[in-house]
Amino acid sequence: MVRRKANAVVLSDRDNVAVALDDIGQNTLVRVRKGDEILEVQAAEDIPFAHKFAITNVQKGHPIYKYGEIIGKTTRAIGRGQHVHVHNVEGIRGKANRWKTGRRR
Repeated sequence: MVRRKANAVVLSDRDNVAVALDDIGQNTLVRVRKGDEILEVQAAEDIPFAHKFAITNVQKGHPIYKYGEIIGKTTRAIGRGQHVHVHNVEGIRGKANRWKTGRRR
């Protein structure tokens, strides 16, 4: 089997984001390693090294999965190939139980 170089990696099959292994420029066709599979995703904007980007469309209010775990929820819809960071995701650290049950403070 030939292993083709990837620019990004998905850490768990459950994840809806990939992590950039290099700086990725807008409109770049990104090769994403997901297990033994290579996905191709066009970067909708610049993605800095080690930052996340969506590998699927994620609706507003939906969870972001990284490491197979929910790390936050979207504050607006995020399209495939868009940068996923504090400008469009609310972290759930310390809020996990309230968010899962729908309770807010």
